[in-house]
Amino acid sequence: MREAIRTIKDEHRSIAAVLHGLLFMTRETHERGTPPDFRVLRAMLDYIVSFPEKLHHPKEDRYLFETLRERSEDAVALIDELQGEHVLGDQLLRRLQNVLLTYENQGAAKADAFRAAVEEYADFHWAHMRREEDELLPLAEKVLTESDWSAIAAAFKENDDPLFGIKPKEELQQLFRRVVTIAPPPIGVGPSRA
Repeated sequence: MREAIRTIKDEHRSIAAVLHGLLFMTRETHERGTPPDFRVLRAMLDYIVSFPEKLHHPKEDRYLFETLRERSEDAVALIDELQGEHVLGDQLLRRLQNVLLTYENQGAAKADAFRAAVEEYADFHWAHMRREEDELLPLAEKVLTESDWSAIAAAFKENDDPLFGIKPKEELQQLFRRVVTIAPPPIGVGPSRA
């Protein structure tokens, strides 16, 4: 149980760090009136698309949520809401990608729309992760068995199964390192935007 919960919370922290960086860079650009570094913004969105939307949420849906749904009628409404939030989060992310593309193509006139989309997505995603950690995981701790937790932990680990040559976590670490390398301080170690 501890391993599975730790993995889920660690993944939430990684997502939160990128969201914080995205929000920080967007606000800095607005407050300082400096041109955005679209390369960094695209890298951050690439990470969000690659990790939460393609790996993290599907694992939650298939392993944590479905197992909990089988074990607890009390969890069904919450699970339905959280799965609905996964769908909405994907829609908000696609909108954010489109707004970034428009911003990049049309310039400063679209800066406010991009900032608003970033803030909406970040606020939404942080609230979603809080609900999972504050409401869903405590309920899961009460009703799931050790066998359930072992299967959940294994599911979150299987992305790096060398038998299948699949290494998405390694690829995500490289993408995260890329974000840190090209983002300016205090988000990363890239060149300062003084």
